[in-house]
Amino acid sequence: MPSARRTAMVAMALVIVGQITLTCKENRRNRVNGEEDNLTQKRNDMVDTQLAGRDIMDAKVLQAMRTVPRHAFVSDSLQNQAYADWPLPIGYQQTISQPYIVAFMTEALAVRSGHKVLEVGTGSGYQAAVLAELGAEVYTIEIIPELGKHAAETLKQLGYNVHSRVGDGCNGWPEAAPFDGILVTAAPEFVPAPLIEQLKEGGRLVIPVGRYEQTLKVLQKKNGQLSPLGSLPVRFVPMTGKIQDRK
Repeated sequence: MPSARRTAMVAMALVIVGQITLTCKENRRNRVNGEEDNLTQKRNDMVDTQLAGRDIMDAKVLQAMRTVPRHAFVSDSLQNQAYADWPLPIGYQQTISQPYIVAFMTEALAVRSGHKVLEVGTGSGYQAAVLAELGAEVYTIEIIPELGKHAAETLKQLGYNVHSRVGDGCNGWPEAAPFDGILVTAAPEFVPAPLIEQLKEGGRLVIPVGRYEQTLKVLQKKNGQLSPLGSLPVRFVPMTGKIQDRK
């Protein structure tokens, strides 16, 4: 009998341990789901107030911004600010742009599904993800190896099929040219000639230009020349690389 009682007690203990384990797992799942729901709500609020609440009108751009998880492109310590109305540091003196700027540049580029788009300055990879979400074939270049590698890994984990490489973006990506659109996320003092050459006739180039005072220029290639379509005062990190030798 003592042996039978011990066996029963062990069995009961195992059942209790199993129930505790299942409860812990369930609590952990609920916590994760709650965090995801909270981030989703913040993302929807970002779109409604910061984008649609201003002047972003393209429904597809708004949906892409509503879909891409911006928090996946920042460090864990900054996730609670991922959907705030300002840029965030991503290391190496670089930033992930303010959501409104990402949306404005994307809308200005007039991206359509199937377009081939070049991004100069991968950074965190967030802008590339938004372009890919719109159905573009995205080529993105990052001059800082650590950022380029990390962004490529993040994009792959999220299921975005983006062509990425480390290199000097002012030279473009000649073997993949021409591009329907080119988007630049760092500011040179003038538009690099290779980017003009690699842009399709009728294609758009969205680029911040300037050193101390910068202007985000929306340009379209017509008859081999760039024609202005719009502009916005901005503040971007400077473009580095060979472009600095061409001043």
